[in-house]
Amino acid sequence: MDGLVIRNTGSQYTVITDDGREIICKIKGKFRLKGIRTTNPVAVGDRVTVSESADGSSYITDILPRKNYIIRRASNLSKEAHIIAANLDQVLLIVTLTHPVTSTTFIDRFLSTAEAYGIPATLVINKTDLLDDDESQELLEGVTYLYRSIGYKVIHTSARLRTGIEQLRSALKGKITLLSGNSGVGKSSLINDIIPSLNLKTAEISATHLTGMHTTTFSEMFPLPEGGYIIDTPGVKGFGTIDYDRYEVAHFFPEIFAASKECKYGNCTHTHEPGCAVRQALEEQRIAQSRYASYLSILDDLSHEKYRPGF
Repeated sequence: MDGLVIRNTGSQYTVITDDGREIICKIKGKFRLKGIRTTNPVAVGDRVTVSESADGSSYITDILPRKNYIIRRASNLSKEAHIIAANLDQVLLIVTLTHPVTSTTFIDRFLSTAEAYGIPATLVINKTDLLDDDESQELLEGVTYLYRSIGYKVIHTSARLRTGIEQLRSALKGKITLLSGNSGVGKSSLINDIIPSLNLKTAEISATHLTGMHTTTFSEMFPLPEGGYIIDTPGVKGFGTIDYDRYEVAHFFPEIFAASKECKYGNCTHTHEPGCAVRQALEEQRIAQSRYASYLSILDDLSHEKYRPGF
């Protein structure tokens, strides 16, 4: 029988079968050995085939074809990558500009990965209630303008003041959405505002390091009252890109890709080549320095890669 994976605890999976049953499954040992070089061969959002053994245990025996998935480099170097979620309509990246600060490099790496896998992305800037002086407001306006000018939708929220929640709820309606972000950006608090009955655990920011502490310990999919699902995942510290071709990285930065069409050479890496339209746009401030720095950081990653994993 087939079903939908709605929870992944690392050692077992919760699947809702097509006939409406919720069952706990494991995966057979041989399933892990099919050349899937990831920390989690099965992800929340996957459609899977399940079989029941004579002793009543249930096992996932196959993954049905995925519409898409989003992936990052695993922190465990003995593996290659971690699939965050599968079969998505969109991703919402939750960020904060203070307490803690989400780096633009993290934002850009996440957005470029969403571009690479064809998943629409929205930026949600949370904790706007903490941006209460002129300098903070200028930062908020600058970040918002930057990403909106590229073509991304940007939503401002405050889980504490419950502002922006209706706009967020409207963006989620009827879609399967991954919510992701660094630890401590208030993702669980926002989900509690959207679905109050969940009452997810939240935690304070570390006063010493101004970083978040993990409150979500495994990935889980929740149905929305207005239709659709949200997928909540543990917060991540960094976002390592994976399986990129050096000459395709620019394709995943929309404004860099647009400018690259005027480059003198078709295989321009936009680092040193003569007649590079991207570096000219950078000099003319039509491309942000922070975005170009993020692009270069991914190229630097690729120059140090030793393995090219397949998925």
